[in-house]
Order: sequence, then C-alpha cells, then structure tokens
Amino acid sequence: MPGDLADGRVVIVGASLAGLRAAETLRTEGFTGSLTVVGDEPHPPYDRPPLSKQVLLGKAAADTTGLPMRRDPDADWRLGTPATGLDLLGKRVVLDDGESLPYDRVLIATGTRARPWPNPEEAALDGVFTLRTRDEAGRLAECLAAGPQRVLVIGAGFTGSEIASACRERGLAVTVAERGPAPLVGALGGTLSRLAAVMQRNHGVDLRCGVTVTALRGDGNGRFTGADLSDGTRVDADLCVVALGAVRNVEWLAESGLAAGPRGIACDAGCRAFTMYGIVTDDVFVAGDVSRFPHPLFGYQMLSLEHWGNAVEQAEVAAHNMVNPGPLQRPHLAIPTFWSTQFGFNIKSVGVPTYSDHVVIAQGSLEARRLAMVYGYQGRVTAAVTVDMAKSLDYYRSLIETAAPFPPPTGAADRAIAADIPIPSDVPDPKGLSHGPTVALTGYLPDRRLTVVRP
Repeated sequence: MPGDLADGRVVIVGASLAGLRAAETLRTEGFTGSLTVVGDEPHPPYDRPPLSKQVLLGKAAADTTGLPMRRDPDADWRLGTPATGLDLLGKRVVLDDGESLPYDRVLIATGTRARPWPNPEEAALDGVFTLRTRDEAGRLAECLAAGPQRVLVIGAGFTGSEIASACRERGLAVTVAERGPAPLVGALGGTLSRLAAVMQRNHGVDLRCGVTVTALRGDGNGRFTGADLSDGTRVDADLCVVALGAVRNVEWLAESGLAAGPRGIACDAGCRAFTMYGIVTDDVFVAGDVSRFPHPLFGYQMLSLEHWGNAVEQAEVAAHNMVNPGPLQRPHLAIPTFWSTQFGFNIKSVGVPTYSDHVVIAQGSLEARRLAMVYGYQGRVTAAVTVDMAKSLDYYRSLIETAAPFPPPTGAADRAIAADIPIPSDVPDPKGLSHGPTVALTGYLPDRRLTVVRP
C-alpha cells in the first residue's frame, strides 16, 4: 500500500457509525484492496440516538435501528470479536480469538461505552441498567413498558435527561439525581441549565440536584428496590438507569505505544494517531468518539466529541487521508453540532459551549421558552444553543467560523438580534458533575483569532 495507496490491506476496528462511514468512503475514494471491519458487538452498525428516544418510548424496536449503507463497502465483517491489541511494528491487529490481522493502514473507531455503576454488586442488581448498546435499550424499553412504580435516573446529562423525558412521556414516575447544580450544566453552562431544571420539574420530574447516590439497595433476592442519597434521603424505585457519562474504549491499546488514555486517542487534524511520545504515525488513523484532535477555532486545544455528526465527518476525512498522499490530505475542521429532544423541546447546539466565558440571549427569552443563546470567549463567538429556534443556527455557525466579535452584532432584518447584557457562562468544573460533558477541551488557551475557511 505505501507504493499504491489504492490497493493493500485496511483494517477498521469498530463496527460503529464512524467505522461504517469510513468503509464506504474508502470505496468511494477508489480503494480496491482488502477491507476488514472488526466489532465487539454481534450486530452490524446501528444508530445510537434513537435508543434513548424512540426505542424507550416504544415507537421503534431496538433491532430496527440499523444504519442504512450508502453503498456496499465489500468488507469482511468480524462481528462479536473484540480487538485486544495493536502491534505497530508488526502492523497487526490482535483479536480476542487469537487471530491477528495484518494491515497497511488501520482506523481506530472503537467509540465509548457507558460508565458503569462503581459498585459491581449493586450494578448487578436486577433492575439496574446503563444505556449505550442496542441490547441494553431493548431490555430497558421492555421494563418501561411493564409499568414500573418509579424509575431512578442517576445523572442529568443529555442521556439521563432524555431517559427521564421518555419516562414522563410514558406516564411513569421518575426521580433524577444529579451531583451538579442543574441538568445539562456540564454541556450548556448555568443559564440554560436553569431552564432545563424548570422544564423537567414542569413535566413532573422529581429532580434532586446537588446530591449523589451513595448506595443502590436490593431486596435480598437480587432485585433493585431503591437508593440512598447523600442528603440522607432514600428513593424507593423498582428501576434504575445509571447515566454517568461515557468511557472511551482504549484499554486494548494499553501496550501499543499510542497516545491513548481516558480522554481518548490523540491524533492530528488529519486524523493520524500520535504515539505516546507525541510523534505522528503514518498508518494509524482515528475517528469518532474515541478521538482527540486539535481544532484551530478553539485555540488548537484537543477536542473530544461524543457527537453523531462529528463521527461521520471525521470518518470521511480519515478515510480520504488513508488512501491519498500527503499533499492531497485534508484536515478535519468541522464545527461541532449536537441536538436533543426532551420534554417537548428541541435543543440544538453549534460550536463548543464549554469554551466560553460569557453568554448572551440573542433572540427570544427564557420566559418564552424559545431562544438563541450565544457563547463567547475572550471577545469572540465560540458557540450557540437554540431552544425551539433551530432555523437560526446556520447564522450563528457562520459567526463561529469567521471568529466574529462577541457579543454578536445585530443581524439582518430577518434575524434581528436584540442582545441582552452578556453574563458569565457559568461553566462548572466537570469534577463536580455526575455526567461528563459531550464536548471536552484539554490544552492551553492561546488568544490568537483564526478564521476557518470552508473548502
């Protein structure tokens, strides 16, 4: 393959959204060699966002969430067979069954898994769930359909909040326990998180903030019956969903020599993995939730994203760069986008809300429950979040891409901005949350202003 990039052997580790889109793109780019996709689950790639929405509501079966193929990638699918190691020198992926797959290029797209409840005995109680996989969603949906007396959700990030929303839509009593001051605060900062708290309580959620769950209780026969909270109270419930964020699937790379750790695998803007010494590799690529990559709009800090759109766009860039020589390679410079539907509201985000020091309500109002909030850092626009006002998002995306000054100027007549006084964005320290942010930035904070020009 070094001689002819269109031929050779490519192994993709991760039968995920990113893995599938990369496989398709490789073929579209003219790759004619052997292509193997390794997955630890027995299922072909499937879509995760519906698992916490339509599947929990009983509107779709978990086994109907398979991802449509844009084209047949003509791959050898190794499903239900986890990878256990990567030999950079021998250029081999080692599998759980003892086989090793030689490669000329390898793409790591192993994503994340749900963070488990820390006490294994309590986590094993019948009625205690996490929600990340298709199988978990199917089992949880069955239990919700059976009509539990009360559901306890631990963690009020996006997944926890969507689960609570599905419970209320099904008419189920639900208690949400969150260590931080409000739901979604780790992703959206203080002002919008206060609106999220009002939304939950208005829909009948028993929301407990500023507390931790100290123990899960059983009935002596292995059945979950409730939980003890740090404020001395007890919640009686017959179902518990642990929504404490995600763990990146990097353990299998521990001996590989790659820069892999709890925040993911570090790579350059071209999706090429770094070694543990900070040297970029030529034949190991990374895409999706498991990656950390530098973004010029956010101070070249390493960005970790758990977003659907990022997995797709990064996989396409990685696949392109795997089969094209250096001068033809391109950077992954996508602006992060995210959406969530909960409690009858449509929340959409562009940019990195946590990369901010101030926010301003640019359109609408908290009282109207319909608004566009713009985030700024050191005098430039870095993010925007809309609540039931998604049509405005493209405008704010353009402000982010052009490093527009913050607070934002008055827009065109069709999107007049009557900006309030900027207030602190109130982004908390993630250590104080029971859910992790879906976007994490790590690194230093230079103050250079850069504009990203779309190709």
